[in-house]
Amino acid sequence: MHDIAIDRLFSQQLAYTTLKQPGDLVSYMGALQAQDYAGAKWSVGIRLPGSTDEGIERALTDKKFVRTWAMRGTLHFIAAPDIRWMLALLAPNIIAGNTRRYRELELDSRTLIRSNEVLLHALQGRKQLGRPVLRAVLEENDIPAEGQRLPYMLQRASLEGLICQIGVHRNNPVYISLDEWLPGAGTMERDEARAELARRYFTSRGPATLQDFVWWSGLPVAEARAGLEAVKSSLTRETIHSQTYWNRSFQAERETSSKVYLLPGFDEYLLSYKDRSASLDAVHGKIPAPPNGALRPTIMTGGRIVGTWKRTIRKGTVVIVSNSFTPLTAAEDYAFVAATHRYGEFLGMPVVRE
Repeated sequence: MHDIAIDRLFSQQLAYTTLKQPGDLVSYMGALQAQDYAGAKWSVGIRLPGSTDEGIERALTDKKFVRTWAMRGTLHFIAAPDIRWMLALLAPNIIAGNTRRYRELELDSRTLIRSNEVLLHALQGRKQLGRPVLRAVLEENDIPAEGQRLPYMLQRASLEGLICQIGVHRNNPVYISLDEWLPGAGTMERDEARAELARRYFTSRGPATLQDFVWWSGLPVAEARAGLEAVKSSLTRETIHSQTYWNRSFQAERETSSKVYLLPGFDEYLLSYKDRSASLDAVHGKIPAPPNGALRPTIMTGGRIVGTWKRTIRKGTVVIVSNSFTPLTAAEDYAFVAATHRYGEFLGMPVVRE
């Protein structure tokens, strides 16, 4: 039996990745959580040795992948060829789940149809516009966009496949017209899409359970189970502690790696699973969150979370502060320093550890 956490290092491309390009990595993973834009770029970069923040930005500019609302109604990176079939599969459940919030924000069907039209018209001609501009356009058309109304209108237009994001400029997401910038992105029948999402998930995140897939995808249990049933013949099955885990087949025995990883706060290594106990001890199961509601970046080695870290940019230098749950061994500390240097190389900045 393989150790669950170690197997996930390989399936998630954190150890011995076989991929070279950001778009290929995002496609393989199906989707990567991207609420924290800087952290999401590092989620791609940490899986691609030698990659840089600039290279990830270039892949976004080249539309190899985009940023939009998907799993669980949260922002994700999704490969360009996948965006339409994923939205067709996932968006209806998200929209239905927003019904009460739409009502609270006085966003009735007529208003949402109108806001979709206004947003799409504003982006015609291959324009790239940020949130402040789109808010002004909505208000010029007598559609109030104060408070949470604006993000919910932008999300709704994104869920309906009208617009998406291709980056962030000065902390503002940049929106484009999906049809103009990504014509011909693939579509699938629902059964096929459901199976494809299950295949991507269990291939890139196994060993994982059906419950993990339900959590990650946001699909109803019956639909998630149907997706798994369609692809389970290509997966391996193992029962561990009375739980059934599904995984891709490994060609060789895996050994525990001594490498240290600086995972961003919303990295898929933890966020992909409803049950995170394979990598996170119960005593550390609820890592304190910062006041802004983000998840703290974590330190991981050997598949286990051993601490948290944070970065600060000061005058072109990356300052990294770590907080390990228990003192690191000399070997782990050496590997931690190597991990900080890799992060500095990714950003193109020198690193200082405090």
